[in-house]
Amino acid sequence: MNINNTKPRRGRPPKVSRDNPDTRAALIRSGLEQLTEHGFAASGIEPILKKVGVPKGSFYHYFASKEVFGQIVLQNYADYFLTKLKTHLLDESNDPLARIRHFVADAKAGMTRYQFKRGCLVGNLGQEVGMLPESFRPQLIAIFVSWQHCLADCLEAAKTQGQIAANANCLLLAENFWVSWEGAVSRAKLVEDGAPLDNFCDLFMAALPK
Repeated sequence: MNINNTKPRRGRPPKVSRDNPDTRAALIRSGLEQLTEHGFAASGIEPILKKVGVPKGSFYHYFASKEVFGQIVLQNYADYFLTKLKTHLLDESNDPLARIRHFVADAKAGMTRYQFKRGCLVGNLGQEVGMLPESFRPQLIAIFVSWQHCLADCLEAAKTQGQIAANANCLLLAENFWVSWEGAVSRAKLVEDGAPLDNFCDLFMAALPK
């Protein structure tokens, strides 16, 4: 028999393997956009799937539940943001306090690029933590702690260089930075303007112990 003349079989096309890292990554990116703009509680998985073109059954092949999916999206965002923080705050080509201003300027540019529709996913989920599965709480706390330590290292460098007082409590200053930062991001999103981020940064710098 000449296999070149064999007619194709009718019926369903052969299944494509669902073990596709590109599809999983696309779902995480779509989830990041959805959760950043609308939060976890208000987000269903349907718009996330529609954007990627993935059926609901395949979603549960990649993720055991919406809760697990949300945790993975959150951790991906947190890791990305921490990398961005380190790029600015640990950049020894600039003095420590200038590094903080560079981070704020970069964050403002990012919010402007998306017309202030997206804020900080970690801050957004922190505000709705009462409506989230309890598993999110320790994850959110751990993320904020990692950001605080990164900023505290930058402030310690500022202390070493004499930019701030030798007795400054850098870890506490870093904690206060992030508490206030989330409020500034929320206000910037509300008024669709980056001025609240600049105002916060100016006040934070002015209040540093000298």
